Amino acid sequence: MRFDLTDLRLFRNVVEAGTITGGAERTHMTLASASERVRGMEAELGVALLLRDPRGVAPTEAGRTLLHHARAVLLQMERMHSELGEYGAGLKGHVRLLCNTSALTEHLHEALSGFLALYPRISVDLEERASHDIVEALRSELGDIGIVSDAVDLAGLETFVFREDHLVLVVPRGDALARRRRAALREVAGREFVGLTGGSPLQELVSHNAKRLGRRLAYRVRVRNLEAVCRMVEQGVGVGIVPQTVAARCARSMKIAGIALTDDWAVRNLMVCVRRRQDLPSNAQLMLRHLLAAP
Repeated sequence: MRFDLTDLRLFRNVVEAGTITGGAERTHMTLASASERVRGMEAELGVALLLRDPRGVAPTEAGRTLLHHARAVLLQMERMHSELGEYGAGLKGHVRLLCNTSALTEHLHEALSGFLALYPRISVDLEERASHDIVEALRSELGDIGIVSDAVDLAGLETFVFREDHLVLVVPRGDALARRRRAALREVAGREFVGLTGGSPLQELVSHNAKRLGRRLAYRVRVRNLEAVCRMVEQGVGVGIVPQTVAARCARSMKIAGIALTDDWAVRNLMVCVRRRQDLPSNAQLMLRHLLAAP
């Protein structure tokens, strides 16, 4: 059985992408070459590694075993390259960083730009996901570092407080609620809302907790970013739910007011999490230290 690193990298990318086409693109390979390599691996082993259907591919039991070992081998190679990088001018490491909406939009840019300036030979693969997706990805070794809400189950991960990230209700400054300091979602669930477009992790969190109350929020409009939510609220289109930092920043230039939400799920911290700190590649360890030291 002879698999090279390209075979292992391709197979990992195919499984993570869910299609051979996507895996080929991630590996910078033609579809024909990728398909031939996968078939060759299956022929070499004498078993199917992928279940194929019109929607994509999924690993068989044998494929999951290969995937586990492929990730371990590739991670070890990445560590080696990272640790030898300072001796070889051409070597460059990278870190896989997953974060939720609030971390990405409000808290990460300064820390990340500082890290990239400090370590110009390290690149970062940054992906926005819902917090619950991030912890599952870390458990499956599909990322190095995650930044998530502490509202999700973090069992099995090492965690570190990154930032406070309380959610608030935003209303027009002239709204009757603007005089309130606190409110619960149940009290305003009958109002018309401004929300984020489908697929937003923050929007999923709000909608999920409204359903737990037996309510379905009515959205007048859905927009692409948190600042646009505040702008629509200012115009009287509806009320919205955004991180406290967003509300405070937008209130400096918009006629809106932020009201603290008393629901447990809205009073939260952002957590940096990893599988095991000591097992991180050296590049990821550098980033972890930088994130935890960033003001």
